[in-house]
Amino acid sequence: MEAEPQDVRTTSKIIPLALPKGTEKLCELCQRRAHLQCNWCRVTFYCDAEHQQADWIGIHQRICQLLLPIRTPTLFSLQRAGRIEIQLKKAELIEICRLVAESKLSEGKHQEAMPAAQFCLRCSIDVHGPSTVQLVPAYLLLADANMGIGNLALVAELLSQAEWAVLKSPECGHAVHHKLHRSLGRLHTATGNLEEALLNFANDIYFASEEYGLDSTVTCRGYFLMAEVFAKQGKMPVARSLYSEVAQTWHSHLAKVLKTHIKNVQKNPNLLLEPSFDKAHLVEVDGMLGTILEFEQNNSRKDSAQIALVAHCLAMLWFLGRDDLKALGFGSTALQASQLIPNHDLTESIQSLLQLVQTEPHPRCD
Repeated sequence: MEAEPQDVRTTSKIIPLALPKGTEKLCELCQRRAHLQCNWCRVTFYCDAEHQQADWIGIHQRICQLLLPIRTPTLFSLQRAGRIEIQLKKAELIEICRLVAESKLSEGKHQEAMPAAQFCLRCSIDVHGPSTVQLVPAYLLLADANMGIGNLALVAELLSQAEWAVLKSPECGHAVHHKLHRSLGRLHTATGNLEEALLNFANDIYFASEEYGLDSTVTCRGYFLMAEVFAKQGKMPVARSLYSEVAQTWHSHLAKVLKTHIKNVQKNPNLLLEPSFDKAHLVEVDGMLGTILEFEQNNSRKDSAQIALVAHCLAMLWFLGRDDLKALGFGSTALQASQLIPNHDLTESIQSLLQLVQTEPHPRCD
């Protein structure tokens, strides 16, 4: 559950830091000597206004007031009950930072995700200690943020620490293994070690299928990443086959979500339903399916059935995400492709969706 400061502010007021001689505070982001202080919580410090603003946008506005009890020593906090309460508050902060970082990473905002990922790791170390398996999610978040800005040397270091923590914990669950191998696969893809990338994505798929099932949308993300590697290697038939698996999985999933949505509307036509996907998830899935659609449209031997399937996925996705303009655009693409195939089994479903978009208008997503 995310927490907001009590006051709605667009930025944090900062003041010059005046400290007794011999006392030193460190910047929240870079750990260099601080010269500024947040005037709202007064327990967070920065080397300059640029780092203060980056932290405010990245995470501090969400947790400003939550930092007061854990960074302000009191007699109660020194007692056993107080220490337990502080640990619980830190655990809450870890969860908030994780959710914020994941959301920003899904939207491709890697630089903005950095403060949340950094704080998540520092707070996790405070709670769980160094070199423990509980730190792995934070290591992976920070690695993903750095990968997005091209800091691959630091990514390799962070993933090495995550891998060491996992190796020391035989009881580590499938979900952690799948996320670690996915991150390692992405690193090897970025550095051009494609065979090693394929090996890690294969392990990612195995552990994800053990945790979530073979037909899960989580698992199929591994197929998509593997397909991208095969495409880089020029192995287009293999890439195409894997992209097809991803599209089929998402089509089945979105069709089920859409069917549930229609039933809910039929039960209560006046009910204002929330979007079925949040913004971050929409952007992530749209990017993946958009890549597959572009791959098929640019293929010299176009597969109209596959184009119809993927475009139908995107139409359903954006209808459920409350963007009728995009839903109509992708729906029209899907319909045109399906009509090139006599008696195509998706034509009726696509036409029904286009009719639904026109009769159940939604406000456009920002």
